[in-house]
Amino acid sequence: MIEQADANSHPPVAVTLPDGSRREFPHPVTGAELAAAIGPGLAKAAIAVRVDGKPRDLATVVDRDAAVAVITRDTPEGLEILRHDAAHVMAEAVKELYPGTQVTFGPATETGFYYDFARDEAFTPADLERIEARMREIVLRDEKITREVWKRDAAIAFFRDIGESYKAEYIGEIPEGEEISLYRQGGFVDLCTGPHLPSTGCLGQAFKLMNVAGAYWRGDSRNAQLQRIYGTAWANQKQLDQYLFQLEEAERRDHRRLGRELDLFHMGEEAVGSVFWHPKGWTLFRIIENYIRMRLDAAGYREVKGPLLLDRSLWEASGHWDNFRENMFLAESRDERMLALKPMNCPGHVLIFRNRLRSYRELPLRLAEFGSCHRNEPSGALHGIMRVRGFTQDDAHIFCTEDQVTSESVAICQLLVSVYRDFGFDDVEVKFADRPPQRVGTDAVWDRAEHDLKAAVELTGLPYTYNPGEGAFYGPKLEFNLRDALGRQWQCGTLQLDFNMPWRLGATYVGEDGERHTPVMLHRAILGSIERFIAILIEHYAGRFPLWLAPVQLAVATITSEAAAYAEEVARECTAAGLRCILDTSPEKIGYKVREHSIAKVPLMWVVGRREATNRSVALRRLGGNEQEVLALGEAVARLKGEAAIPCSA
Repeated sequence: MIEQADANSHPPVAVTLPDGSRREFPHPVTGAELAAAIGPGLAKAAIAVRVDGKPRDLATVVDRDAAVAVITRDTPEGLEILRHDAAHVMAEAVKELYPGTQVTFGPATETGFYYDFARDEAFTPADLERIEARMREIVLRDEKITREVWKRDAAIAFFRDIGESYKAEYIGEIPEGEEISLYRQGGFVDLCTGPHLPSTGCLGQAFKLMNVAGAYWRGDSRNAQLQRIYGTAWANQKQLDQYLFQLEEAERRDHRRLGRELDLFHMGEEAVGSVFWHPKGWTLFRIIENYIRMRLDAAGYREVKGPLLLDRSLWEASGHWDNFRENMFLAESRDERMLALKPMNCPGHVLIFRNRLRSYRELPLRLAEFGSCHRNEPSGALHGIMRVRGFTQDDAHIFCTEDQVTSESVAICQLLVSVYRDFGFDDVEVKFADRPPQRVGTDAVWDRAEHDLKAAVELTGLPYTYNPGEGAFYGPKLEFNLRDALGRQWQCGTLQLDFNMPWRLGATYVGEDGERHTPVMLHRAILGSIERFIAILIEHYAGRFPLWLAPVQLAVATITSEAAAYAEEVARECTAAGLRCILDTSPEKIGYKVREHSIAKVPLMWVVGRREATNRSVALRRLGGNEQEVLALGEAVARLKGEAAIPCSA
């Protein structure tokens, strides 16, 4: 590609479009000219092009045969470009309003953009309003955005001269021979690789500045502190409005607020990063734990329990000491042995496996544990019960032969998808994470592990995408991402294929040939952290759990004190039937009781008065409904027991 071309000095150019069709041009052609040649609608919608797989500015000249796709604002790639431009427009606005401010870097994010600024005074909410208003002015100016290639020394001198020392420092570290590109819009010039929109007017007005937070230059706490302004940008106003509504709804569903309002749990300074479960919250925890236990029993798992504190030597042998030590809580015993609270259960399960000589006839051996784990997370990363330091993992490890890897992996994938469906998550996305930069084991072992795990997920028929470099340090993994009621994705379950740890810890079995062999180890979690999964459930259901999960399924409430004895009898029958029931015989009026139990999100109320006591019936009210249904007591108990049954896929 060249930025400018003499049409008479180049041979014809053939462009291959995404649908496989070809267009021939007698001379080099820009991305804008290509879009116009395809059609006026595309010319109007085009914001950039992708040439041989690489995104480029619309002004880029295609001077050789190439595969080219036109990028529009309504595509994920186009939206990322819009957000990147929004960051540049914000930086221009800040420089105009606060000239002494230095700009550092500002990328697009999953939902918007941010830019880090160096400024002595703190940005205020009023400043954000001014900056956003100026951004809208810059869009209306429709400033042309142009790309310029500079020499290194000239670029460094330019940014030093205008007081942008951070940019000058960064350019000085760009490798020799690497092209240095700057983008100019109006009087604002910034270092950037692009691509960008043709002009600021193409950005549109569907953006909003959200907040300001602290940051460090290059993300290192030893460097200067900066101010990071966050914003969101979308292809159109409808998408922006939908996103802002989603944020409001997410705040309404926030598990921390609902956990407090529903009296499920609390967090305290007395145990930072750990959960104080209240009776209703612990009931929910046990419901989930017992459900998973039931599924595991049916799938042939054997439950075990390992110690919390394990000697340093084990963590060194497993590889955790070198790869995970900064996240471990350490303790020293009286005999001066260094111990660590386990951050994960894997090494303990290997010790259980190797405690005696195993035969190939015992494989696959599926060991499961509701393991109490602790990780020394940074305080700034803690978030309610979503991110904690002490948590329970529904962990399991399958020891098997290499020939059994595929069938076991398929069974695990099917189990996970079935469990998620029972909890109300039908939209599951799988990601394949391959070897990370920091890892144990040889490349040959990793090649085999990645091949086998990929073959297994393909056999399940589950679609998957790649998450390169994000595997565990001991093996590749599948990540199971759930989409909640607000469309957000949560990574919960994992399946990791490990040829390394069993070998490192000396686990062997006697094969059919009478020789010792090292088993393959499949690491598997369904929910991951149960604490985090409960937070996801709270926000997914906004606290209104399905009947089988509700900590309190039913409130039996009296209309008059004369019905108290009958209400007690009703509550006893419900409890005897295995239903989670509370009794409300307080002297409050029934309207008050209905309101209070509705706020507590109790799914059902049975209202009883003199007439119900005489007829041995109940008046059934459902959460969120105004209608009552009168049922005989026996029929009501039977119906509720059926409705409260654990989902059928179990």
